[in-house]
Amino acid sequence: MATENEFSPKEWSFKGDELLVRSSAVTVRGVLDKLMGNLNPNDPRPTIPLGHGDPSPFPSFRTAPEAENAISDALYSAKFNGYSPSVGTLPARKAVAEHLSRDLPYKLSPDDVYLTSGCTQAIEVILTVLARPNANILLPRPGYPYYEARAIFSNIEFRYFDLLPEKDWEVNLHTVELLADENTVAIVIINPGNPCGNVYKYEHLKKVAETARKLGILVISDEVYYHLAFGKNPFVPMGVFGSIAPVITVGSISKRWIVPGWRIGWLVTNDPNGILKKHGVVDSIIAFLNISSDPATIVQGAIIQVLEKTKEEFFLKIVNLLREAAETCCSKIKEIPCFACPSKPEGALFALVKLDLSLLEDIQDDLDFCLKLSKEESVIVLPGLAVGLKNWLRITYSVEPSALDDGLNRIKAFCLRHAKKQ
Repeated sequence: MATENEFSPKEWSFKGDELLVRSSAVTVRGVLDKLMGNLNPNDPRPTIPLGHGDPSPFPSFRTAPEAENAISDALYSAKFNGYSPSVGTLPARKAVAEHLSRDLPYKLSPDDVYLTSGCTQAIEVILTVLARPNANILLPRPGYPYYEARAIFSNIEFRYFDLLPEKDWEVNLHTVELLADENTVAIVIINPGNPCGNVYKYEHLKKVAETARKLGILVISDEVYYHLAFGKNPFVPMGVFGSIAPVITVGSISKRWIVPGWRIGWLVTNDPNGILKKHGVVDSIIAFLNISSDPATIVQGAIIQVLEKTKEEFFLKIVNLLREAAETCCSKIKEIPCFACPSKPEGALFALVKLDLSLLEDIQDDLDFCLKLSKEESVIVLPGLAVGLKNWLRITYSVEPSALDDGLNRIKAFCLRHAKKQ
């Protein structure tokens, strides 16, 4: 038998993609994996996961029975075992269009809806479509880091505009205008907010649309947490302002129905003036989906019943759970001397907490805090550097009440143990 060296070339001509590795390093998953790897395996206590955005493992957050029945019905119908059209099945697209149109001043067509493998693929689609030489995109800071990761991989420059904590994390529109130039293609907003837990007012969203119109750019509105609002501001979809500036909405059933593993989302063109079609964006979306994978047909078959039959009582239960959990979280945070929460969360699943390192010993920064917390207390919290805000922390309250209480008590004990001696 020949040895490997006998038939090997002088040098192999392939290698891994360094850009791909660099892109993945800025994801939430990458940071959480690092924290999970730092847990003490000898700690007998359960790990408290306050760093994720997936409440589905917890019994209190089980999805609606109508959704579970819809999946079962789709399976046993034997009608959804084949391939789907690349843009999604027509009945499913029609159901999503009708569902989202309830909150809009105009009616969406099925042709405005493109089904994707979760909201993540919808982000991938639109950033790939907008990529061209020298293009740049405006991203919120703090924000959801997948946009940066995808922009790096698609060779789109990204520029940060700040969200203002003293104004409930509103967009600094003055900064947006200063950042934009002739190569700016879009601005991203996340509403309800990740990681801030904010919900934008109608008037502020209108100003965002008017700024986009002035700059000649489109708005990418990430609404994966749509209707998960429990404060003074009701959820308003950005598509309401589609006649002012074209809006691409990305979303899914993942968060509102607590089923992120079902992997079905959408990209929707809110554009009654037809600007996106005229400029080739619609054709490019279809072209991308023609060479990409589709969400599972069986879930597309189920989504019609999911959207039409889920009772309002389910949504009220989830929102009330989140409201109570947010109250508990904020109350406990006030008991921790080195923590400050400048804006009380009003939606989504998170509170953003400022970390005062001057009150702590042997803690270098937010990542060091989270690494030591995971090892000493078996509590996972996301460091702010993962969402663009160093020396802050993102804490999720979408866990069982007992787990939230236990986790925050452990964090308090950790902070007291590392407090500077007076």
